Amino acid sequence: MLTAHHISKFYGINKILDNVSFSVNSGQRVGLIGPNGCGKTTLLRILTGEEIPDSGLVSLTPSNLRVGYLPQGFDSAPNSTVKSLIREAAGSPATKESVEAELVRLATALAANPNQTKLQSEYDSILNRLQQPSAVTRLSSVLASLGLDDIPDDLPVSALSGGQKTRLSLALVLLGDPQLLLLDEPTNHLDIAMLEWLEDWLADFHGAALIVSHDRTFLERTITRILDLNPEKHTLKAYDGRYSDYMEQYLRQHDKQWAAYRDQVYEIRRMKQDIARTKEHARNVEITTTSRDPGMRRYAKKVARKAKSREKKFDRFLDSDERVEKPKPGWQMKLEFDQPAHLGRDVLTIENLSIGYPGCDPLLTGLNLHIQAGGRIAFTGPNGCGKTTLLRTVAGRLPPLGGRATLGSSVKLGYMSQEQELLDPQKSAVETIQQVSPFNHTETRSFLHYYLFSGDDPLRPTRDLSYGERSRLVLAKLVAQGCNFLLLDEPINHLDIPSRERFEQALAGFEGAVLAVVHDRYFIQRFATELWVVDGAGVRRDV
Repeated sequence: MLTAHHISKFYGINKILDNVSFSVNSGQRVGLIGPNGCGKTTLLRILTGEEIPDSGLVSLTPSNLRVGYLPQGFDSAPNSTVKSLIREAAGSPATKESVEAELVRLATALAANPNQTKLQSEYDSILNRLQQPSAVTRLSSVLASLGLDDIPDDLPVSALSGGQKTRLSLALVLLGDPQLLLLDEPTNHLDIAMLEWLEDWLADFHGAALIVSHDRTFLERTITRILDLNPEKHTLKAYDGRYSDYMEQYLRQHDKQWAAYRDQVYEIRRMKQDIARTKEHARNVEITTTSRDPGMRRYAKKVARKAKSREKKFDRFLDSDERVEKPKPGWQMKLEFDQPAHLGRDVLTIENLSIGYPGCDPLLTGLNLHIQAGGRIAFTGPNGCGKTTLLRTVAGRLPPLGGRATLGSSVKLGYMSQEQELLDPQKSAVETIQQVSPFNHTETRSFLHYYLFSGDDPLRPTRDLSYGERSRLVLAKLVAQGCNFLLLDEPINHLDIPSRERFEQALAGFEGAVLAVVHDRYFIQRFATELWVVDGAGVRRDV
């Protein structure tokens, strides 16, 4: 269905993709993985035609293949409403009469030219459209399945939650009845119920899909092939099987490469020692040889030639393709929280709390919850049920509608928002960290290097950073502040898999308290000591 032929891409002098080739066939579910910034989104944009490669080409079979593209993030006009976006995506549907008239025209043309495969393909496509449910029927079905059927048509898109925006984006893609899906991080902001719905939908989808995702559980449940984009070589390597199969193959290859590298180090040491011994022997023979002994002189020259030959052979080996490069452990984010100041036993006490927005019905009422020092709580529930609102209320950015949320006297709060609006878009990463820390410029650059900011990246305005880079910057800011109670709203969205695992390890060793809104099931299993679940009765605690 889709084939990429020898794709290469540069941004200035920076190589992004180097001679990348692969195919996605009918019925395949292919996962595209790799660290943030390695070129995954660029590759998807090339496949959709939004970017032009410097070399190579993309082919679709058939050429009129319906492609549905879900970009990362959600951009819409400032005054867009849900209804206006859906109407734009649906277009102006052709009437049944016009479709039937086109069908008659093609049938007449086929009767005169029965061997015209292009005409036959057009005829089959239009006949299939005529037999499909109407756009209105499909729209109602898609919106209902994604839980969007009860959202008012005139609601501004800006008023939707992150999860609702993701679901609306998915609805707009599915409305086009795609045969090939290109999805860039489709699981971001989706709650667990919607994640499971998407997994089930993909299992029944008859087309093909190429999906960029860092959600390990989602990959394991949906993907049948992995394409791993190497950030150092800018090349692609394919692995058949599920995500766990990929990890097993990858680790096995990594161990094999380390073994080969260790053997090579031993061989290089042996060759150097052999060359040194041969040279020393040649020098000793030359010193002890007199001009009156031609046989020894010939022997001395032979030994010297032997040493020179071995040295040239050694140099050729070092420059050859046979040399095994030292395996790189991967440039992972260094996220190590300094141990926080002493935290009292009571971190957060919530008493009869009602939350929501002034002038609107409360989202949650009568909440009574408690967090003690060392608690690591994962907070889950449907999109739009009030999880973010509770965090904003606890952080003091939204007044409660009733009751109270009280922080312990020794709490130093750190809040990471879902939309990252707490970052000043005009300030650079360096300026952001210096606002909350005593670091000088050089110390700040060194500190940010641990969060994968290199070159000129720390000096760029945050508005020019990617979603993943902004997430890493917020995490760096929390560390620099020395917080002992973290409110994290979807903290691992936009983080690549190595960074997610590093973040999980850091939180495991953090001695403060954490309340995190999260839907990543793998993360919940490894991180949480307690689960808060929003249901019809309020917030349920599962220990």
